[in-house]
Amino acid sequence: MKERPDSGPHEMLPERMLREIERTAVELARLAGAEIVSAFGGMLSVRYKGEGNAGDEAAWRDPVSEVDHRVELLIRARLAGRFPEHEIIGEEIDERAGLAHDIVWAVDPIDGTANFINGFPLFAASIGVLYRGRPAVGALWCATSHALRAGVYHAHCGGPLHFDDQAIEPKSNPAVRRWLAGAAPNAARKDSFPWDTRVTGSAAIECAFVAAGLLRAAQFERPNLWDVAGGVALVAAAGGEIRVQTTNGWAALEEFAPAHGKSGSPRDLRSWRHPLILGERAAVARLCRTQAA
Repeated sequence: MKERPDSGPHEMLPERMLREIERTAVELARLAGAEIVSAFGGMLSVRYKGEGNAGDEAAWRDPVSEVDHRVELLIRARLAGRFPEHEIIGEEIDERAGLAHDIVWAVDPIDGTANFINGFPLFAASIGVLYRGRPAVGALWCATSHALRAGVYHAHCGGPLHFDDQAIEPKSNPAVRRWLAGAAPNAARKDSFPWDTRVTGSAAIECAFVAAGLLRAAQFERPNLWDVAGGVALVAAAGGEIRVQTTNGWAALEEFAPAHGKSGSPRDLRSWRHPLILGERAAVARLCRTQAA
């Protein structure tokens, strides 16, 4: 696709295209979920991204299973047939057939791999679609949900939040006086907030739970693009607020801006990593004030 002149910061794809992309993203998230469920509990082949430095305990903190790689290959194959010109940024495979395209699919085949390989049932397959950096579509297959079963949370820009094709509207019980929030380890002072913190081991799960109203807010220290691209679209659809830390403090996230390349290399969206806070407006504002203090 040839680049078109930008008509403004709020330009978005036509509704018909958004719906088509959302249907595809949901289909791919369900495909990923089926593969994950089929392999769950089996004797998996596991490697670690830092295992070349076996003497360092940190080398074993980033596991990858055979399922991660297989699921991303399946997703890439389906997208190549459906939208061959679109760019794909995946966690496990650094292939960029549609480099610099307006539409980017950010794919995490299993977010929460450490949970998955240990049989701990909190993980997700995350698919986020960006249009010129702006969150356009999100589809997250989650191993559990507000409905106490696996399923896909999904939404497109300007549309409502859905769970397995049914529109949902998060509700808050006024009788609950102590809430829950997802927080990065050691990132929050527990005694200063009207909530208890939960660290699930999956940024995608926490984004989905914020969108569904199970968590009031969530905070991430330096997430990767594929960890949160899909979840940000869900939170926005649910009416939540998303803020990113900049050199000037916490600002509303309008788009995922490509990182500056090194030594004259081009700016690359794959390298995006910034502190992020998202959720209910008042809770997000309170977290941002605390982090700025």
